[in-house]
Amino acid sequence: MTTAASAQHAAKLLESSEQYKKLKRQHAEYERRLTELSQRRFPSSEEQFEEARLKKLKLNLKDQMANMVEEYAARAQ
Repeated sequence: MTTAASAQHAAKLLESSEQYKKLKRQHAEYERRLTELSQRRFPSSEEQFEEARLKKLKLNLKDQMANMVEEYAARAQ
């Protein structure tokens, strides 16, 4: 699947799937918090742990969204 096709499927899922919308919003929230944490000059150990945890959670969400796009593309054929 091409990147353009993948982007089209993702856009359609964003319009039609509440689950996909929820994952996308949560992914954006993790990204926002990671941006905040990365701007700290001397993060505490708790903030460093939170950053590592959020990166893993964000990656998991990205994988879930990619799987949903692949499943959508397979059904669309």
